[in-house]
Amino acid sequence: MGHLEETQLIIKGPEATEKVVVGVYSGGKPQDPRLEVESVCTGCPPPYDKDSSVLQAFRGTPISELKNNGILRALTAEAIGWEPGAVSVEVLRAQEEWEAVDTIQTETGQASSDQPGQLISFSEALQHFQTVDLSSFKKKIQPTIRRTGLAALRHCLFGPPKLHQGLREERDLVLTIAQCGLDNQDPMHGRVLQTIYKKLTGSKFDCALYGAHWEDLGFQGANPATDLRGAGFLALLHLLYLVMDSKTLLMAQEIFRLSRHHIQQFPFCLMSVNITRIAIQALREECLSRECNRQQKVIPVVNSFYAATFLRLAHVWRTQQKTITDSGFVLKDLEALAKKSPRRLLKTLEIYLAGVSKGQALLGTQKCYGPQAPHSKDLTFTGVCDLPLHSSTGTG
Repeated sequence: MGHLEETQLIIKGPEATEKVVVGVYSGGKPQDPRLEVESVCTGCPPPYDKDSSVLQAFRGTPISELKNNGILRALTAEAIGWEPGAVSVEVLRAQEEWEAVDTIQTETGQASSDQPGQLISFSEALQHFQTVDLSSFKKKIQPTIRRTGLAALRHCLFGPPKLHQGLREERDLVLTIAQCGLDNQDPMHGRVLQTIYKKLTGSKFDCALYGAHWEDLGFQGANPATDLRGAGFLALLHLLYLVMDSKTLLMAQEIFRLSRHHIQQFPFCLMSVNITRIAIQALREECLSRECNRQQKVIPVVNSFYAATFLRLAHVWRTQQKTITDSGFVLKDLEALAKKSPRRLLKTLEIYLAGVSKGQALLGTQKCYGPQAPHSKDLTFTGVCDLPLHSSTGTG
């Protein structure tokens, strides 16, 4: 015959603390375990009912609480002398349910995790595109626009210089990235999204790759991929560039606060996508060639041009009291100015960033921010992508 061994477990609940004594025969013929529950809470009747099964005492306790207190392990462990058949079907089912919690799949298809992912820098994300095969996307790019007739003659006589031969590969890479879409199955793409979200919101935790929280950042739906039309993954790289530099991060946060103004709200990320599209067009129309040739770089110039154009939009939006109904007109005027005077915009950005270094901020003086703005899905937004496109064989 075996002897009886006792194991004491403490259950802490919202209303009582209970001591559970679990007795198990260690040898001999398998017998039913003896279970005694002693309440140590004054005025709380013991949950044990002699006429009920072993699990009746824990029927109202969540699985997570049982897991935390080791109850499931105690009830389902194969103690010495126990046969597998001695464990009830209900206990096995509870154990299976708990084990499934650690590997449950979310709607995004990503496994849940308590550990937040690492932030990704702009240079790391760019290096990813420099090392993967983008040949299928590169076939789709048109590096420069085609001009005919008087437009071609005028551009030849008075237009900006052509981009240096040695910089054209870098230019093509920028335009190729703009052809790539967002792939939520690619870990790097997910890290870029997570980094943008954390930097703009201040969150320390990962978020789902689909959901209404992206509308809070200024996308028009639960899936950011649907708003990248005309700019591709370059739009996300530009946002990443904006939030991962300490100086431009302050600018991004200021513009983000302006976008949530109770009267002047606008969809922040969607506006950013439209500004990326302006940068793409300016590069293709060779408006940035002079500055690229001067700096002997393309990507840094395009990044700065994007940031400077976004800064200009925020300045106009705030000082001229623009609202969402003005979005299409503002972007159209902004595109014309940006292409005509890129150097002027870049100089404005330099002045702003110098002010940030001294603790100054262009938009920070505005104190009239009201309640949180409604989701972007409730707004009627007209962006550059919705305006008539310029003809690739333009005459002016």
